[in-house]
Amino acid sequence: MSVKIKFKTINSPDFEFNSAVFLPDVKDRIGHCAIFTHGYTASKSDTISWAQRLSESGIPSVIFDLPGHYLGSINEVSSFEVFKSKAHHCFSYAWSYLQSELSEGYIPETFILGGHSLGALMSVKALELETFKSNNSMAIGVGLGIGQHKNTHIFESSFYQKTLNIRRQLVCPELDSDNVFPWIKEEKENIETSNSRVHLITGADDVVVGAGGMEAFAKKLLDNDNHVTTHEPKKLAHHEPSMASTHIYHFLKRELAL
Repeated sequence: MSVKIKFKTINSPDFEFNSAVFLPDVKDRIGHCAIFTHGYTASKSDTISWAQRLSESGIPSVIFDLPGHYLGSINEVSSFEVFKSKAHHCFSYAWSYLQSELSEGYIPETFILGGHSLGALMSVKALELETFKSNNSMAIGVGLGIGQHKNTHIFESSFYQKTLNIRRQLVCPELDSDNVFPWIKEEKENIETSNSRVHLITGADDVVVGAGGMEAFAKKLLDNDNHVTTHEPKKLAHHEPSMASTHIYHFLKRELAL
């Protein structure tokens, strides 16, 4: 199947960030679309394999860089408060770009939102946006959970702290880890998304989420009357989200009868 890739810098009311759409031939397209983003300090390149696999199956897809993440878009965010309240809206902005490359007024049978780690959390939050809440939508969260580490959390460990000197330079100052990590924890603990479809994928070897972390977040979602399923591959390390493409495809193949 032939797939065409187009790139665009999206200028939204809140942010400027880069994106790429993956467009199957018109004759090969099926009635779904996918919108993906990446984790903290990373870029949309982590999700290229996801979009490639789905677009080659006939699903138009768009991937985007979270604002303030320098590996993808060297743009600033005006404040951390704006990022906290508006980052998940980037799924809507990315959809508008993808829609413009399809046809005027086109609405898919299913919106497939997804991401890795921080991006996964944003995809779950985006299910509450009017664009997706009023349509058939689902979120796929890779590497997402509530850490159950009994002693020191992985983010507080000496190993992780040694990497922060570099990692915090990959994002704008407003997104420093001292701001982002406590906020991510609070968001997961107090997630408000309800009555939605969520599928979680976390590797058994994912030391950031850790044992029981995916299940703990799944319970939070279930308590909000969401329809939640989980999958735990033996090998899907937190730093290798691109390896999730096969798991995402097989889930959608079952869920949507691709």
